[in-house]
Amino acid sequence: MIMKRLFTSIFLVLFIIVSIIFDWMTSLAVMFFALLALFEFFSMVENKGIVIFKYFGLCIGLMILLSVSLRFEVTRGWELLFITLALLSLMLIQFRRRQTNGVIVGLSVTIFGIFYIPWFMTFLIKIRYLDYGAGILSTVVLITKAGDIGAYLLGSRFGRHTLISRVSPNKSREGFLGGILFSLLAALAGRFFMPANFSYLHLAIVGFLLGVLGQLGDLSESLLKRDCGVKDSGWFFPGLGGALDCIDSLLFTAPVFYFWILHFGLPG
Repeated sequence: MIMKRLFTSIFLVLFIIVSIIFDWMTSLAVMFFALLALFEFFSMVENKGIVIFKYFGLCIGLMILLSVSLRFEVTRGWELLFITLALLSLMLIQFRRRQTNGVIVGLSVTIFGIFYIPWFMTFLIKIRYLDYGAGILSTVVLITKAGDIGAYLLGSRFGRHTLISRVSPNKSREGFLGGILFSLLAALAGRFFMPANFSYLHLAIVGFLLGVLGQLGDLSESLLKRDCGVKDSGWFFPGLGGALDCIDSLLFTAPVFYFWILHFGLPG
């Protein structure tokens, strides 16, 4: 298992590095991970016996990702208009179904999945399209994934106190702090990739914030998996699980980092 995790991690690191170099490759990589993760999420929910609109949700997710990738916006917040239209379409589809039981749950879970995965993942594409986008995106990925590594390594070695046992009995307080520490160090190391106006103090604040958010993203996915009764979201990446397992921490850090950059980060 350790060797599988190591080889898969090396492959993903190389894949991410190449993807960030070209903005069009970034878009393709984000779409691949987002749609695969959304499919895994919908499959987990279906295993609970909840009737959802899986393929409709995947189509809407793809449209949102494509609209951001192609910078297609008839109005500001175009992807939110997409989601609004999706909800109206889902209601129309529901009128054609004979069963009315579970309507609220099915609609809510479908819309939640679209928000939680494809929409949140679009912020990685938006970051790449900013000035200094390649460096900024490299930094947010570095900070977030360093937190994952730190939580795993220090949690495995020094973990003694369970963080939230009912959510994930294998996650410890020591691992949580280790993840934040690694994120802080990664943020300082990311100074090389960032615009010149980023001070080390600024980076330390960002590193701490994203370190916490990354751990919360991981815990949130663990909560969803526990509710669905599964250990991993999928099997696509040997040793690591599914696509959702790989991107869960980025789902919270990417949008927050994007808005942080817009308001506090880019040179005037």
